[in-house]
Amino acid sequence: MHSPLHAIIRSRATPWVLLAMTVAATAFPVIHPRPAPFASPALAELSAKIRDRGREYVDGLALVVSGDPVMGGNLIASATDRMTVLAADCVRTEGCDAETFTRALRGGMDERSVAIHRAPAVAATPSTERRGDLAVAIPLNPPVKRALNDWLTWNRPQLADAYENYLFLREQIAPIYEKAGLPEALLFGLMAQETGAKVHSYSSAGAAGPLQFMPATARRYGLERISGFDMRLDPVASTQASAVYLTAQLATFGNDLPMALAAYNGGESRVAALRRHLAGASFWDAKLSEALPIETRNYVPAVLAAMWIFVHAEECGLVSPGLEVGTTTITLKEPVSIGELSICLGPSQNRRGWFRTLRNLNPRMSGNERIDAGEKLHVPSMLVPKYVEQCAGDSPLLARARELQDAGDEKPSRFADALQEGGT
Repeated sequence: MHSPLHAIIRSRATPWVLLAMTVAATAFPVIHPRPAPFASPALAELSAKIRDRGREYVDGLALVVSGDPVMGGNLIASATDRMTVLAADCVRTEGCDAETFTRALRGGMDERSVAIHRAPAVAATPSTERRGDLAVAIPLNPPVKRALNDWLTWNRPQLADAYENYLFLREQIAPIYEKAGLPEALLFGLMAQETGAKVHSYSSAGAAGPLQFMPATARRYGLERISGFDMRLDPVASTQASAVYLTAQLATFGNDLPMALAAYNGGESRVAALRRHLAGASFWDAKLSEALPIETRNYVPAVLAAMWIFVHAEECGLVSPGLEVGTTTITLKEPVSIGELSICLGPSQNRRGWFRTLRNLNPRMSGNERIDAGEKLHVPSMLVPKYVEQCAGDSPLLARARELQDAGDEKPSRFADALQEGGT
């Protein structure tokens, strides 16, 4: 159950209540103030984050008052969304209560003139509430152990990318599997193995999207083209389709997850026929698994191993202490493409840059077509202050990004012509 503090902050539709709360705390001091408790490292880190969000919130108010409601509204929305997360963290942190929260928030307002410098934000760690169930569903037999070895050695770069990509999509898609009664780890395992959770993925066989639906299967589950857009690339729609598909396969195979995964990859008719022929053999029986394509024999343990890693993400070293994975929606101040925005934002807290994340969060938008001012864009919340600070108006970083994109739009022959001119 959420605390009253969490409920107040969650009311982003009326964010001014945060300012009122802070002003009230400043104007009406407690008659018998409680001495500040000793701050544990966790409480000190949380208070620093709250102060940062308070500064960003006031910066947004200042922009609104100064006549820039678009950029001010972006900062207010971002700060409010991120403070919602911090309010929930406060409830879970020993020594943190409403007074602690308000004190830190007021401190951020008092430091309004100080340059913004953010404390590291902790990435949201996936819940392990279903660990007991998954321990039963994931047998650590030799094939799964070999797959674990692959994920944690030569294939670790794809694993790390998949984990980060998934976390930014998580708030949109994880509830779909939860509602279907499917473990979230299964969704991650599928995306990690299929595409590394890259929304715009196509295979040479014609599969598409983060969960790689083939055209015929996609049509069965309503993933068709709508206004020219391939719905297989929509992470929400494709996740809904996969939940329905897997639920049906689990029902067919008596909740045998390895068999359902084999059907997902190798075709339900083939796998069902093999099982009937072999009198209910399990996926791990040599006669059944060897009758399947090598791709399917490798696919099932790889997905199961990725599921196991997801449940044990922290001990496997996937949780980044510098990554904040909340998202929000901003209103664009200037026309800009996702590519230009990625260049302008730079590799802040993500040395791979933000192009893939922004594309995943906005699947219907191309990377190089400029989006009109006033349009909405779904972005990581942590990037909003940087966007407001350096990616709008007469920003030199934005100008450089536009110059680079415009150069990329030129015909290749122009480059050859320039070389010829330089050589004469």
